[in-house]
Formats: sequence, C-alpha cells, structure tokens
Amino acid sequence: MDLNSIRNAYRRYARHYDRIFGPVFAPGRRLAVQALDGGGGQRVLEVGVGTGLSLPFYDPDARVVGIDISPEMLAKAQERRERENLMQVEDLLVMDAEDLQFPDNAFDTVVAMYVASVVPHPDRLIDEMRRVCVPGGDIIIINHFASRNPLLRGLEKGLRPLSRMLGFRPDMDLDSLPEMEDFQRIGVRNANIFGYWKLVHYCNGERQQQEPEPSTAA
Repeated sequence: MDLNSIRNAYRRYARHYDRIFGPVFAPGRRLAVQALDGGGGQRVLEVGVGTGLSLPFYDPDARVVGIDISPEMLAKAQERRERENLMQVEDLLVMDAEDLQFPDNAFDTVVAMYVASVVPHPDRLIDEMRRVCVPGGDIIIINHFASRNPLLRGLEKGLRPLSRMLGFRPDMDLDSLPEMEDFQRIGVRNANIFGYWKLVHYCNGERQQQEPEPSTAA
C-alpha cells in the first residue's frame, strides 16, 4: 500500500462509491456518530471522509472537519455538503491521514470510518489521530478486521497481493491496533452485517474531570 495506489483506487471508486458501498456501510457510519461522547457542540475530525456519506448523521450543533487523500472523493463530499445544506461541516480538505496539518489538541473527537486498512502505516494514523485529539477525547475507528473463521481468513490472506488494486488490506487483524495504558479501548462492537466490521472505541488518555459548579446556596 502506498499513497499513489490509494489515490488511483479511489479515483476509480469515486463515481460509483455511494451506490456500491453506501447501503452496506451505512449502519456502521450511524453507529460511529452515535458513539460520540458529549452530543452537540463538539469539534469533530473525520479522517477519510470520502464522499461524505456520514456527514448528514452529525448533530447540527457539531463542528465537523473532514479530510481525505482523494480529491475526487472529496469533491463528492463538497457537493453533498452544498446540496443538503450541512451547516455543521466546517471544512473539507485534501490531506494525508498520516500527516495531519492541524495543531495538537485541535479536536474533541476524531473518527476514522473504513480507513485503518487503507492507509500505508496504521501506526502513524493512530499517532496522528491521538495528537490532534484533546486529552480524554474519544477516538472511534470502524473497520473490517480479519475473520476468526479459518476459511474466510485464508481467503482474506489470498487477496492480500491485490491490496494495491483494491485500495485496502483485506486481512488486517484487530490485534494490530494498539492498546496502551494511556490509550485504552472502551469497547469493541459489531457493526454492519454479520459483525464483519467492528467499531473500536478508545479514550485518548484519562478523561478530564469537570469542575464542580459553584454552589448558589446562601
């Protein structure tokens, strides 16, 4: 996997992506947005926003920035933003997920839907997502992970040589995602049909404790 092969794959997908992948992946997209902690008012970064299929699901009070490596996919997202008057979408930017051009702690929540098996270096993706997310913020990943079924797992491994053409790795293992003391998984849930895709929910370090409101008692 490299950036050129990814761009080429999603240039091919852009025109037909919504029709082919929209209905299949829609439950996972809704689940990811529902998992956001804190409701409206959050500043959210969606990494790999693609054609913007998830954008209508965000709370109208959210402030959403989407990035993607494919200009063709992002053009579709921009069309959706204007067509559906999605005022919660602050910006849509062409950007490498492994080199996010944002300052540290810029977002309350960072979401990556169907991206972890696409990028060349998933560890760099996670590092960048953590860097731009506030301490205690939520990081949510939805992705296909290698099956536990020996037959399906063998099929996935057999497709590995086609990763550059497909635009993703078909045999990425859930255990390849990190879990550390300051980056703990809050939970793993099935998403989409047959649980073939999973939502992995992280807390980026310890959650900040809210200051108690001053007492109004006399």
